[in-house]
Amino acid sequence: MARILIVGGSLGGLLAANMLLRDGHDVQVLEKASGSLDGRGAGIVTHAALMEGLARAGIPVDDTIGVKVASRVALDERGDAVAQLPMPQILTSWSRLYALLYEAFPADRYHQGIAVRDVVQDERLVHVVSESGARFEGDLLIASDGIRSAVRSHVLPATIPQYAGYIAWRGVCDETSLSTRTLSTVFDHFGFGLPQGEQLIGYPVAGHGNATGRGQRRFNFVWYRPADQDGRLRMLMTDVDGQHHPLGIPPHKVSPHHVAEMRECAHRLLAPQFAEILDKTPQPFLQPIYDVASSRLAFDRIALMGDAAFVARPHVGMGVTKAAEDAMALSDAMRLREGTPAALIDFEAKRLIAGQNVVERGRRLGAYMQAQGRASGANTVTRDALTVLRETAIDLDLHDRPVSDPAAATVETA
Repeated sequence: MARILIVGGSLGGLLAANMLLRDGHDVQVLEKASGSLDGRGAGIVTHAALMEGLARAGIPVDDTIGVKVASRVALDERGDAVAQLPMPQILTSWSRLYALLYEAFPADRYHQGIAVRDVVQDERLVHVVSESGARFEGDLLIASDGIRSAVRSHVLPATIPQYAGYIAWRGVCDETSLSTRTLSTVFDHFGFGLPQGEQLIGYPVAGHGNATGRGQRRFNFVWYRPADQDGRLRMLMTDVDGQHHPLGIPPHKVSPHHVAEMRECAHRLLAPQFAEILDKTPQPFLQPIYDVASSRLAFDRIALMGDAAFVARPHVGMGVTKAAEDAMALSDAMRLREGTPAALIDFEAKRLIAGQNVVERGRRLGAYMQAQGRASGANTVTRDALTVLRETAIDLDLHDRPVSDPAAATVETA
């Protein structure tokens, strides 16, 4: 069995770490952040492959994993449903999955405060040197250190995040704070708002303490809005003290002026239900949308996985599922190749094109989002709304499959 270093201790890294440890490998996780990561992120759409990956990582998959919804609904600016679609799904949260995966992994193998400065490999080993001078070595290194991967910068320096031209406002709102109308019309659904050239999605997730009981949940939203890179984006990523945060602005640093402006736009452009949710979200935060598409995944004793390898726009709802698929493919290859560098070549052969396809699908859905609503005619707009419901954040094997009961899918003119 192999000694494996995993750089990145978020969901993707922990999925791989738990699987490989269960396979009998000597696994060490190197995480840049110090202290608990719990509370990061927000909602996550689950798919069958994610559930399979969690099970292989030793995580019990039961009703406590998330919140079930039975259908999708799109609301117009008056709050009326313009499209409805039956589509059962389970929605969970980053913090719920992180807690399960972190608790399953031995604490003495999870090293925090390890910011990678250098990565070197020779014929026998791969060596990691941290910013503090700490050194680690292993037979193989798996990079799962996110969109700004330090490892990717060493092995594939020309692959950098490409800004997509829009941002996402995100946040969660307590169920108990919402009105009867919002609770009855959208809270228990996967909800959509479709202003011209924009898109909002939202759905229920676990609340405080990962509680999923009625009255204890939260509503997670993501609102995509255009922002040119040199103008609007730079302004949004600058805090009240004038400091620019090009790599991501912390939630507490987002300017209250920008939050207030966003909420005012919500009242003009979105259904009253969504505007209420945004009003009652204590600390909305924003995320620039990027694409990352690696041309290679295996580099002798080093491999890229998860967001270190590919970042697809969130419209596909596949970020964590893609990481789970990567982890399973890696585990399978390691079993077949007995923990040798040849396993990484097999892993690349299985996951390279799959990752590129997910990124391309995200680009197509993003382009459609930006273009939707520009054509005139109510029938075109409402038909587009149903298309959005059918294609956003679905299992990819459902793409282009007819609705099982076409009569159950309804479209209404505004």
